[in-house]
Amino acid sequence: MKTRFFGLPLLFPYLKKYRGTIIFMVSLAILCSLIDAVYPLFTRYALDHFVAEGRTDGLIGLVLLYLLVLALQVVINYRSMLDAGKVEMSVDRDLRSAAFDHLQTLSFSYFNNNSVGYIHARVMSDTGKIGEAVSWRMMDCIWNGAYILFAVLVMLLTDARLALSIILLMVAASFLISFFERRLVTLNRRIREINSTITGDFNEGITGAGAIRLLGAAGKMQRDFESDTETMRRTSVHAVHYSALFSASVTLLSALALSVVLQQGGSLTREGLLQIGTLSVFVNYAVNMIEPLQMIIANYASFVQIQVNIERLTGLLAERSDVADSPEVIARYGDTFHPKRENWEPLHGDIEFRDVTFRYPDGEENVLEHFSLKIPHGTNIAIVGETGAGKSTLVNLVCRFYEPTAGQLLIDGRDARERSQLWLHENLGYVLQSPHLFSGTIRDNLRYGRPEATDEEIMQALQLVSADGIVARMEQGLDSEVGEGGSLLSTGEKQLLSFARALLADPRLLILDEATSSIDTLTEKAIQNAISVVTRGRTSFVVAHRLSTIVSADLILVVKDGRIVEQGTHQELLALRGYYHRLYMQQVEF
Repeated sequence: MKTRFFGLPLLFPYLKKYRGTIIFMVSLAILCSLIDAVYPLFTRYALDHFVAEGRTDGLIGLVLLYLLVLALQVVINYRSMLDAGKVEMSVDRDLRSAAFDHLQTLSFSYFNNNSVGYIHARVMSDTGKIGEAVSWRMMDCIWNGAYILFAVLVMLLTDARLALSIILLMVAASFLISFFERRLVTLNRRIREINSTITGDFNEGITGAGAIRLLGAAGKMQRDFESDTETMRRTSVHAVHYSALFSASVTLLSALALSVVLQQGGSLTREGLLQIGTLSVFVNYAVNMIEPLQMIIANYASFVQIQVNIERLTGLLAERSDVADSPEVIARYGDTFHPKRENWEPLHGDIEFRDVTFRYPDGEENVLEHFSLKIPHGTNIAIVGETGAGKSTLVNLVCRFYEPTAGQLLIDGRDARERSQLWLHENLGYVLQSPHLFSGTIRDNLRYGRPEATDEEIMQALQLVSADGIVARMEQGLDSEVGEGGSLLSTGEKQLLSFARALLADPRLLILDEATSSIDTLTEKAIQNAISVVTRGRTSFVVAHRLSTIVSADLILVVKDGRIVEQGTHQELLALRGYYHRLYMQQVEF
């Protein structure tokens, strides 16, 4: 996706409400550059009218005018920097909010196909660079460009011959600066890539320290790390080499510009064709025009790179979910951020798969084909199979994480697509195989599904899953911090709290996805007793690897290679002496 103006038109919807501030900021930058270009004229006037003529009358007026202009520039600089900061932070905030909100609407397939690091970079890094580009870098480009334009205009109006010499030198300087800038950008990009590799090596060396020692791989890790750091050193030295040449070249260009002005301007001054004050104007411009030129070229290179950030972010915002509510559903039930709960019907819990065929968006083969199954309200469904067999497919469809490729999923007799996703998800209780807790207290975590829950209700849920002992052992009870991702708790403790959180929400549909895989046998028995109580009156799906946990299920679906190969009660499946029987006997013997 290539666009003109470095992809900035793609950002117009987010810049539109700040156009007044941006226009004012740009105007101030132009006015500030005009003042900077005018300063040498004060020196010219002072030299020609006071120094050359040896008089001081009117000097106070000139000084006061100079101070007034200086004060005006201070005010302009303050206001322009304030506005640039506001635009940067506001655009940054709006883009991050838009990206974060949009991510909440995307289906699971997007997160399966894109890494956390990739998404994090879009939301945090790209938005920050874009915010900086549309404020500070844009203002720098306008200020430097306007300064050069005003300076050239003053020189041309003052002495066209001398101005032409400086302009030609500036054109040559722009090519030289551009040459070095391109190479420095390439080298710095390479340095960042190598640094990312080194960071990854360092992270693996720490997180995998135990495995490295047990495998005797310390020598290989050391050689890889030293190779990467040596590459980093060589590339950095190369970049420093170019940077030193660049700095020396800029100094040389400034000296050449100054020498041209002094040589030609001095000759004209001796001949009486140029006043000493005018010569000082050219000297000032010759010395001070190199840096703005350098800044323009550097910012141009940055804008070229920022185009990639813009395209990546707008690409994220253009992503469309594989699972989306229709306009009619949104009009009646609302969306994720503006729900119309007053129109939500109660969820009873009857589930029906009607001739469902399903293939994952990135898959090539059907996982389900013409699958039909009626699940009455209150039924306890178990889904079993070997690791990687596709046990979570049915659960993903029930939760509307994916839509059927063909056929219908009915909830309480109506197509699930006729209700909003949020309506369904707020009636779900879900306990994942890998438990996740949010930073905060135990109370905060348990209230995520039901913010109005009282402490008494929280303790009841904890007791039901035998997790009240966790709270009792912690000094601050429900106010105890769990750490980032629950880092202050064991995996089993996190699982128990996740279970209590799901129960506290009083869901009509309960999903347990390998929910007992991280719990010891004694605790598992306590949870099984709790499950028998809390699933009563609710439709529940239990994805299980340990078959001993689902022997009392109303219906067991046996999954192999992504397909349901057997179904029935525990006793019925054992009597078949098929695939389920083999799985069960393997676990019993083990």
